[in-house]
Amino acid sequence: MARFRNNKKKAFVKPIMKKQPSVDHITGDKIPKSFVFSRGKMPGSLRQLQMDLRKLMLPYTALKLKEKRRNNIKDFLNIAGPMGVTHFLILSKTETAPYLRVARTPQGPTLTFKIQEYSLAVDVAHSQVRPRCPKDLFKNPPLIVLSGFGTGEQHLKLTTIMFQNIFPAIDINTVKLSSCERIVLLNYNKETKLIDFRHYSIRLQPVGVSRRIRKFVQNHQVPDLRSLQDVSDFVTKAGYGSESEADDEAATVTVPSDLGRVNRASTKSAVKLQEIGPRMTLQLMKVEEGLCSGGVIFSESDHGKQKTQETEVEEKEEEEVMAED
Repeated sequence: MARFRNNKKKAFVKPIMKKQPSVDHITGDKIPKSFVFSRGKMPGSLRQLQMDLRKLMLPYTALKLKEKRRNNIKDFLNIAGPMGVTHFLILSKTETAPYLRVARTPQGPTLTFKIQEYSLAVDVAHSQVRPRCPKDLFKNPPLIVLSGFGTGEQHLKLTTIMFQNIFPAIDINTVKLSSCERIVLLNYNKETKLIDFRHYSIRLQPVGVSRRIRKFVQNHQVPDLRSLQDVSDFVTKAGYGSESEADDEAATVTVPSDLGRVNRASTKSAVKLQEIGPRMTLQLMKVEEGLCSGGVIFSESDHGKQKTQETEVEEKEEEEVMAED
């Protein structure tokens, strides 16, 4: 018999997408979100730096944001409002150096940084003996630590406020230790006027427990004991039982609750930081009032000239005092 084709169309079921929250359910503050994109022609290394920055800003960023050459700042601004995007990170390149602009939407201000040096996440991983970057490392936003910015200058205060607000705020009374997996460190050098930008992963290791025992507990695997006479040989085997990295007392904490299978409550654990990249050396060049436009609040070239003039005036005053004596 001839078989008849069933012309009934199958119903299309739209997949359920988990919508990201726009307000923190504990603090009630608006969660900052970001777009990371570039302007102009970019070499392959800077394109990869752009992807590294997107991963760093996870989970509150558009990891697969698509951009076209004809897109301008207004195009990104038009979709930023409905999506709750609060910050832009814009990469660009001139003939002399690459630049990074960090802007608050929709009205600014905008900070322009010159990228003096940078290393990609893959380069950082290749330089390590045991690189560590688990898949679920980016499910929570990183912590932010700023060092050396308390000089009182206005442009450094603006830089501090900008980077503090680019990541969600935390409440130390309610934050879960398991969510603190990454940290972004910015260190300002007053002498060189450069900012060291680093990105680390955080992990806790129980103090006094050998690496072999930790692996045994974490991996859920029965070890091979055929070559051993007793179970105690597995623990006290040379190179493992006494293998204990030098635990700095200042880098140890007492865990208030169980964290994973290894770190137990009320026990001491060592805090280990491992760099995951990207790594950048930045120099603040300009601060503008608006979004990539408006009045210039700070300019490194004008600031340098002013400092030179002040130094010359001070030297003249010292010479006059010496001549009077």
